[in-house]
Amino acid sequence: MIRAVKSTNVWTHVCHLPQQLMAEARRQRTTSPHKAAVKAQIAAAIAILTMAPVRIGNLIATRLDQHLFKMGGPKGLFWLQYEPHEVKNHVDLEFSFDQELTDLLIEYIELHRPVLLRGSNEDWLFPGANGDFKAPHLLSAQIRNMVERRIGLRITAHQFRHVAAAMLLKKHPGNYPLVAKVLGHKGTATTMNSYIGLETLEANEIFAALVRETIRSRQVG
Repeated sequence: MIRAVKSTNVWTHVCHLPQQLMAEARRQRTTSPHKAAVKAQIAAAIAILTMAPVRIGNLIATRLDQHLFKMGGPKGLFWLQYEPHEVKNHVDLEFSFDQELTDLLIEYIELHRPVLLRGSNEDWLFPGANGDFKAPHLLSAQIRNMVERRIGLRITAHQFRHVAAAMLLKKHPGNYPLVAKVLGHKGTATTMNSYIGLETLEANEIFAALVRETIRSRQVG
């Protein structure tokens, strides 16, 4: 999965998928409101994970106005935040969302989420059955199946974190503190132990370029 993300444009397609799904849900809403709502819910989950690669346990337990709220009033952008006691590694997590993601979430929350609430007044962003939040294994499976069916990439909700690490290290080689901040690791040791191998491909590409440069310079000489 990481090789595909790093060597092809497949991740671009994944990032575009939420908007495509939301457009389909918009058209489907009048004829099949529940199917449209589920599709919009998956779109919202994928969109969040591409920008805020949190653990599935935090994602499904997200509450409106507690974890997801507007900064600067009703017309502001969404902000996602979890307190240290809510996070596995006991660190504060904060993510600011852009206008595109904010607009997508507004459409999901206002038009589709009420269908999934089934009369409940709970404030879960991803409501499930019996007034509780959606089961984590179910949402992760829906994300995995949707991405695989549409893009051809098999990825679980948790693996969005691995992709985030790979993308950050490709753009900022060796910057493990940055990766640790985004993923909510308490220190860089866990991050390095988990992801130091991701830089092997870049290192080999740099070495190969050096060899080609050496060959060309000798040919010229």
